[in-house]
Amino acid sequence: MSLLDMIGPVMIGPSSSHTAGACRLGLVAHHLLGEPPRAARIGLHASFAKTGRGHGTHLALIAGLLGMRPDDQRLPAAFEEAQAQGLTFEFHDADLGDVHPNTALIEVSGDTQRVTVQGSSTGGGVILVTHVQGLGVNFSGASPTLILRYTDAVGMIARIATTIAADGVNIATLTCTRQTRGGQALLAVELDQPLSPEAQAFLARWADVNWLRMLPKLMDG
Repeated sequence: MSLLDMIGPVMIGPSSSHTAGACRLGLVAHHLLGEPPRAARIGLHASFAKTGRGHGTHLALIAGLLGMRPDDQRLPAAFEEAQAQGLTFEFHDADLGDVHPNTALIEVSGDTQRVTVQGSSTGGGVILVTHVQGLGVNFSGASPTLILRYTDAVGMIARIATTIAADGVNIATLTCTRQTRGGQALLAVELDQPLSPEAQAFLARWADVNWLRMLPKLMDG
């Protein structure tokens, strides 16, 4: 058990580790969108739906979408900040099936991009992202994470791993999901350090790669 498990994360607003997790889930969507958010629709599952308002979950999710971290002083005014930045949003109760009770489904769009993220706050401010763009993933935001969507082809994962190694970066974990053989695939690679901008640009130029994001480390410590 870590110190974080015992005392919880540093955050502004209602004292709830799940609220810190909600903020980080919003942050994941913020970084995956890659541009200022303009509209968001957020489904809240089970406990998030029942107790979210009392714990500040709604505020935290919007704060994360705006790029705030859990300890940001502006978090209690996230709704007002969203209005100032031109973000409209709505919440609804959602039955997401057999998932953690503190789970949210975030659909957010900007001027040119749209992303869908599903993830859970598992306690102590820790999160688990389980779906991106409708495809299964498994990452926590505890490490810099490379996300690629590409057309499935023989050797793609090996080529990506070789590029990461050539950049001097070590892979911590890797998960991949594909719709069908030869269809769309989503790869999430947790790294010891961020991939260089040059390596990111190199991967993004591949004909089979149609979407790439480099998420920063979202956990403290």
